[in-house]
Amino acid sequence: MPPDALALYAAVILLLPMGCFFLASPTFLLVKMEVPEVTQLLRAILSGYYLAIGIAGTVAMVLLAASGRTVIALGAIAIAIFAIAVRKWLLRHMDDALLARDAGVPTAVRQLRVVHVQGMLINVILLATVVASVPHIV
Repeated sequence: MPPDALALYAAVILLLPMGCFFLASPTFLLVKMEVPEVTQLLRAILSGYYLAIGIAGTVAMVLLAASGRTVIALGAIAIAIFAIAVRKWLLRHMDDALLARDAGVPTAVRQLRVVHVQGMLINVILLATVVASVPHIV
């Protein structure tokens, strides 16, 4: 397989989950965070998304290294490591806010909204980084 094709696959593997989350996550801005089922779904989506980015970054790193783009491969693994770290951080904050909401803390719903928006903003930064890197990848 040509090295350029491997690099293109790596870019698509990184961009696909980022684009899906970019399109899906704003819908949670339209629902109430007081509903436990909504917050459980949001937590699962955040957890799954950042785990998927960690896996996609690792796969992209392997493909980029196989195509001879070692510097960009280091960037892909950096995205994977960052995504796993962000996942832990976001889930910890979301769990704290969920416990506070269940305990009746009045600011907990606002904190859930803040965690959601932070997850969206981090995704936008990662997505912009990958999109800006596409000319160097391919």
